Amino acid sequence: MDSSSTDPPSTSSPNPVSGDQPQPSDQPPPPPPPSPSPPPPPPPPTSSASSSSHQLSRYESQKRRDWNTFLQYLKNHKPPLTLARCSGAHVIEFLKYLDQFGKTKVHASGCTYFGQPSPPAPCACPLRQAWGSLDALIGRLRAAYEENDGKPETNPFGARAVRIYLREVRETQAKARGIPYEKKKRKRGNQPPPPPPPAAAAAAATAAASSSDVVPERAEDQPPPPPSSSSSAPAIVTAGSADQAVEDTPPVGSPAS
Repeated sequence: MDSSSTDPPSTSSPNPVSGDQPQPSDQPPPPPPPSPSPPPPPPPPTSSASSSSHQLSRYESQKRRDWNTFLQYLKNHKPPLTLARCSGAHVIEFLKYLDQFGKTKVHASGCTYFGQPSPPAPCACPLRQAWGSLDALIGRLRAAYEENDGKPETNPFGARAVRIYLREVRETQAKARGIPYEKKKRKRGNQPPPPPPPAAAAAAATAAASSSDVVPERAEDQPPPPPSSSSSAPAIVTAGSADQAVEDTPPVGSPAS
């Protein structure tokens, strides 16, 4: 019998693995982080804002066209003019130049339809630029001049001669066409006064009620007292009885008999 003893086989494995701990390869991947939500869309513009911007862009485009037309007129002028040498007289010449493109019938003083707003038949009177169109044109050119580095004190579109010319055109066309251009002013005198506030109305009513209950302070303002039933009727005194009453009256200070 061999003296060397054999060891029993070991039951432990070289790499022990716990049954309740999964392998790293068996773990599921972590979920991806949530993506940030996009910002809400801006609210649509209101109808009033869109209409105002539309009107503003239309005004700006019209002002730019008018300004370019005036610069072209200065370039074609004989002799050519520069903007720095332009005066109110040149602006008036420009307005008269535009009359050939007008569409408003202005009757002459000898025309049969002079002063009629709606003539029944056509006539040979010339067409002119309406006063309202010229006034609006001067306003746009005046603003465009200052936007293009022009000084307000040297603005030819704001000259006194231009204002006088526009006033004459307005009066002439008003008489020829029979259309007044005067603005209607509100008559404030015909408007009823606004109602007083409730507190003021109540105070006025209280004052009126208290004034009706005031007792007159003067004696002549007081009504006479009613006659008493015990007073006797007044005696009718004739001329003879009055003399007799005077004679029967005892003198003052003497005892009555």
